[in-house]
Amino acid sequence: MRLDTILIHHAQEADPATGALVTPIAQTSTFVQEAPGVNKGYDYSRTNNPTRETLERVLAALEGVGRCAVFSSGLAAENAILQSLCRPGDAVITTPDLYGGTFRLLDRVFGPLGVSHRQVDLNDEAALADVLADGSARLVWVESPTNPRLQVYDIARICEVASGFGVPVVVDNTFATPVNQRPFELGADLVVHSVTKYLAGHSDLLQGAVLAREERLFAPVRFLQNATGAVPSPFDCWLTLRGLKTLPLRVERHNRSALELARRLTGHPAVSRVHYPGLESHPGHAIARRQSSGFGGVVSIELAATEAETRKFVSTRRYFKLGESLGGVKSLVCHPASMTHASIPPEERRRLELPDTLVRLSVGLEDVRDLAEDLVEGLDGAFRARQPAGACRTPAPS
Repeated sequence: MRLDTILIHHAQEADPATGALVTPIAQTSTFVQEAPGVNKGYDYSRTNNPTRETLERVLAALEGVGRCAVFSSGLAAENAILQSLCRPGDAVITTPDLYGGTFRLLDRVFGPLGVSHRQVDLNDEAALADVLADGSARLVWVESPTNPRLQVYDIARICEVASGFGVPVVVDNTFATPVNQRPFELGADLVVHSVTKYLAGHSDLLQGAVLAREERLFAPVRFLQNATGAVPSPFDCWLTLRGLKTLPLRVERHNRSALELARRLTGHPAVSRVHYPGLESHPGHAIARRQSSGFGGVVSIELAATEAETRKFVSTRRYFKLGESLGGVKSLVCHPASMTHASIPPEERRRLELPDTLVRLSVGLEDVRDLAEDLVEGLDGAFRARQPAGACRTPAPS
């Protein structure tokens, strides 16, 4: 099956008991057994559940591997990888630009347990080889595009370098989705998703997923899924299955609208910088074109404004609702410094070039003309407020 067909048909045949076209919700905590240890493949929903199993099979097929475990959130999925594979004295090599929740998990949960994390420009092959050479690295953790500055890393080259040292590579494919980017085809060993975002797609559930190429890396993750119990409900799994059926259509629209907005915002006098891999001016554009079929639905911009003006801008949009998360049908605007990345200390954010004037836009499925008007209206207002009386205003892009 091709991708669009997988999402509608794979592991989703009509229910043999009733003929129901849609996968049933097995909303139960336990299952009746014929005798002790004799059952129909299910005994307790923490361990396994038919609806969850269907979702895992669909996600595994979507990413092109045979192994998937879903969790109650994206961070629960990340925690399972780190807890199952890292021990005191190990190091996790990461990109400098990293989701704030991942940074917090590494720094404040695993750091005190003796697991360090080192931020490296993973496109610098020599720097990556140097940090892998001391033997302490247990994982290379790649976000591409990154959150929130949308930096792009050459996944295939990173995997090639890391494999020479026997170090597995984890790719967070949340922003790109399997529609735009295929990490396992580029050499990744593990893929993690915040299913909450594009895969589910409707901002109505929390969920994460871990996928693996090899059983030796997957088995400890699967063990922790059951042993620690951070599993999603059958109903949430059913909602994700429902959302996945429109994933390719949604991602195509996200891609198209985000690129149009990125182009329109470039050059606006209230915008000092636009971060979007689809722009030819983006430093990772060539890599993105090579390893992705689309550039995603997130655009980040830096405003030529104060932090107070930036906060006002994000708080007063009509269609871009102020909120955490991304990837849903409704557009969202986020102020990373005070929201998603607030767990990173201010001095560290400055070192990582995450300014207080950075704004992250999750472009939804509304008419892109309405979205553009919403943004330009706010930017025009911010620009006019900063101009002296009688100053000539530069027109916004049409």
